Amino acid sequence: MSIPTTGETTGAPTTEPSTDLVELRVPADPAYLTVVRTASAGLAARLDLTLDEIEDLRIAVDEACTLLLGPTPTDDELVATFRLGEGTLEVEVRGPAPELPERSSFAWAVLEALVGEVFTGTSATGAWIVLRHSRTTGAAASLVTGVG
Repeated sequence: MSIPTTGETTGAPTTEPSTDLVELRVPADPAYLTVVRTASAGLAARLDLTLDEIEDLRIAVDEACTLLLGPTPTDDELVATFRLGEGTLEVEVRGPAPELPERSSFAWAVLEALVGEVFTGTSATGAWIVLRHSRTTGAAASLVTGVG
């Protein structure tokens, strides 16, 4: 399965065809990040990850969501799409942020350290981040950036 994007990607991830898909839409407001964090932890538990891996993924999803909130409150939505495959959880988060911060920021260090793969990009409606964690690869695989 390919990740649907409105922007162009470099090295876009492809996962196996048999996946479960869960989409969560919340207001683009920090008060709702708890909902997204809780959903990510619950869905990660379905992969029989360790408690540490589940917590790492939950923190990474929180950091991704925070990066995607715009600098000022809007009426936009934060959309988290969870794809559960055989041993893999992929989380695509889309938000109203017009661009992503510099790669040297602390948030990027957290994302890169806690999940296996990170894909990013922008579109006309905002930015997106895809996090992929696999039971087999765990954290610290590769980083691919695409800008549309």
